[in-house]
Amino acid sequence: MFDLSAVSAVELLPFVAVGFVAQFVDAALGMAFGVISSTLLLSLGVPPASVSSGVHTVESFTTAASAVSHVAHKNVDWRLFARLVVPGVIGGVLGAYVLTQIPAQAARPMIMAYLAVIGVYLLWRGLTYPPVERRPRIVVPLGLVGGFLDAAGGGGWGPVVTSNLLVQGASPRKTIGTVNTAEFFLTVTISMTFITALGVSAFTIATAGLLIGGIMASPLGAFVAAHVPAKPLLVMIGIVLTLTSAFGIYSALA
Repeated sequence: MFDLSAVSAVELLPFVAVGFVAQFVDAALGMAFGVISSTLLLSLGVPPASVSSGVHTVESFTTAASAVSHVAHKNVDWRLFARLVVPGVIGGVLGAYVLTQIPAQAARPMIMAYLAVIGVYLLWRGLTYPPVERRPRIVVPLGLVGGFLDAAGGGGWGPVVTSNLLVQGASPRKTIGTVNTAEFFLTVTISMTFITALGVSAFTIATAGLLIGGIMASPLGAFVAAHVPAKPLLVMIGIVLTLTSAFGIYSALA
C-alpha cells in the first residue's frame, strides 16, 4: 500500500478531479461512474489492470456516500427499493459466479446497442413530451438482470436499471435516488471477494484520488437530482446513456 502522506497535491489532484466528475454524473443521473472514471484514468496513463481494481474498490465507498446523500434529500422510493435490492444482489452473485466460469464480454456490444437505443428514446421523450409518471410494473426481473449484468459484464447496474424504470414511467428523481441507494448493497456484495483478495494492494494513488473526489461529489449530485425538474433530467440521462453506450460499442468492437 502506498504512503498517502508522501504524495504531493499535484500528483493527487488529477485523480480527485476524475473521481469528482464521474461521481457527480453518477449521483445526479444514476449511471456512468465506471465508464467515465475508467476512460479518464486510461487517458491519464493509468494501466488497465490498475484502472479496473481502482474503480471497483472505490465504488464500494462512493455508493455508500451517494446512498446517504440521496436518503438525506428524500430521493428514495422505499417501496421500489425493497423490490429492487434483493433481486439485484441475487443477480450480482449469479453474475459473479458466471464470470468465473465463462467469458461474458461477447454479449457486451449487444447490451450497449440496446442501451444506446434506450438513451435515444429517453432523449426524445424528454424533449417532446411532458413526463407522465407511472409506478413501474417490471421491477424484480429488472433488478435480477441488472445485478447479473453488472457483475458478469463489469458494469451496467445504473444504465440498465435506471433507464428501464424511466421507460416504464417512474419519477426521474426517485428512480435515480433509489437505484443509487440499492447499488451500494449490490456493489458491496460483488466487490467483497475482490477487495478481500487484493487486500491493501488495491489502494493506489489513483484509488485514493477517485475516493476523495467521489465522496466530495456525492452530496452535490444528490442535490441536483432532488432539485432539477424531471424533463431536463430525462434529457441529460438520455444524452449520457447514448454517449456512454456508443463508447462501449466502440471499445468492444475496436
